[in-house]
Amino acid sequence: MPEKRYILNQHQAAQKIHRMTLELAENLSGNDAPVVLIGIRNSGTTVAEKLGKLLQQYITNSMQIVSMQLDKDHPTDVVLSEQVELNGKNIVIIDDVSNSGRTLVYALKPILEGHPKSIQTMVLVERMHQLFPVKPDYVGLSLATTKEDHIQVEVVNGEIVGAYVI
Repeated sequence: MPEKRYILNQHQAAQKIHRMTLELAENLSGNDAPVVLIGIRNSGTTVAEKLGKLLQQYITNSMQIVSMQLDKDHPTDVVLSEQVELNGKNIVIIDDVSNSGRTLVYALKPILEGHPKSIQTMVLVERMHQLFPVKPDYVGLSLATTKEDHIQVEVVNGEIVGAYVI
């Protein structure tokens, strides 16, 4: 098994999530529409939950956190963990790692069936291999990697313990 080369430890990952939370809160300032955080399973949902807890300190908007499931290799079926009213809401799609932008593009599929007030995207780690026309609005760490590298966000018992390259 290849050696794990950590790019973020637990403390650094928490700092990145906190910074992205502050950026999101600032962009939502003066916007009282409800916020829906959609975490892409599995690690993206963990990031969304951590961010949601922090975000409550900075905004007064009502907030809902749901998870989204899709096959990242063949994302034909995109399923939300529960029915969500999207009309007039601020939607934030959250994933752990952005490789090509494919997951974020397909994550838009069920959201575009509604009429949200805004749609924003957020990733903890962004690789610079965009093949699809989606650039995350909020990025914890941008990293130039080779296409052969794979980045994994490590979650243990609902806690992000780090991110590494294999």
